[in-house]
Amino acid sequence: MSDCCSPDKQPSTHPKHLRCPANGKQCAAVQLRTIAHHLNKPWLKTLKSQAYYFCDDPACDVVYFGQDGSVIKTGELRTRVGQKETTPERTLCYCFGVTYQDAEQDPAIRDFVTTQTKQAACSCDTRNPSGRCCLKDFPLPHRQRTGEHD
Repeated sequence: MSDCCSPDKQPSTHPKHLRCPANGKQCAAVQLRTIAHHLNKPWLKTLKSQAYYFCDDPACDVVYFGQDGSVIKTGELRTRVGQKETTPERTLCYCFGVTYQDAEQDPAIRDFVTTQTKQAACSCDTRNPSGRCCLKDFPLPHRQRTGEHD
């Protein structure tokens, strides 16, 4: 099993970031295998041999786009993209089915996910539409949000 939270070990000739053609925001590269796992009827979509990128902007309907400017929108996916939603019920951790609300109500969930990640028991590279580890997206513990100290 791969270490999902480590950078790719293979050198790439493609830029690691590119601007979304719809909103102009800088977006990170994503693997073709990630996209294939989230497409609705992937056998009907031909993905070119090029770099693709993930747009996490909730106001943008584009989820993935290629270097050539081609786009894949939310309606073309079988997966709801939590990064593009703002509801408390949005998926935060695709590997273990954690919602934002779950993580906010029980900070111990982050510890569980961290442990699973360290044990390489996650599959973020395919399960998470971003192709990345979800830990950076977890809500801050209450005392960090309010500036409280122990």
